[in-house]
Amino acid sequence: MAVILLPGMLATEAGGQRRFELDAGTVAEALRTLPISNLIFDERGELRRLVNVYVDGVDVRDREGLETPLAGEETIRLVGAIAGG
Repeated sequence: MAVILLPGMLATEAGGQRRFELDAGTVAEALRTLPISNLIFDERGELRRLVNVYVDGVDVRDREGLETPLAGEETIRLVGAIAGG
């Protein structure tokens, strides 16, 4: 069972829940099951630009992206990037 950890802002939107345990075949499947998936994905179904996703501490962009397979005991951590000028 994979564990998804949310940062404070997203946890607030998820009713205060910071940790989700679930079964999924890929990172994308896991993220789409979250009650806040509309905040993670844009209207095209792509990961929003300022959302970074790590599986066991490694950025999914350095793996197979959102199609990174899950064996069941990974920790997925979402981190919001900070932007501005």
